[in-house]
Amino acid sequence: MEEYIENIDIQTVPAQTLAFIGDAVYNVYIRSYLASISTAKAGALHKLSIKYVSAKGQSKIMDNIMDMLSEEELAVYKRGRNTNIATVSKHVDVIEYKKATGFECLIGYLYVMKNNNRLDTIVRKCIEIFE
Repeated sequence: MEEYIENIDIQTVPAQTLAFIGDAVYNVYIRSYLASISTAKAGALHKLSIKYVSAKGQSKIMDNIMDMLSEEELAVYKRGRNTNIATVSKHVDVIEYKKATGFECLIGYLYVMKNNNRLDTIVRKCIEIFE
């Protein structure tokens, strides 16, 4: 896995690609967390995960963590938020969707940069927001 990550040029990789990675990474964190606190079956765990991983949930997260981001992290978030988005889900407004994309871009960036301590800190804060 490491060799794939090392081939990603953080300066030139599209923000949507970082968001694509961030979406997967964040999902793994949240699913792992939920599995650690519940003995529910996969379908029930999926339903529980929605508040954390939905665009609406991620938008709420960004409203709560903006002040804890470094200048660099804020720039990555804005890079993702400001990217052109071809389609938006009918269940969320454009502003929430863009905030969520920025959030996923930030998570993807931290993962690609192998900044696992910071990634853990931010995900822990995300969980606190909903608990």
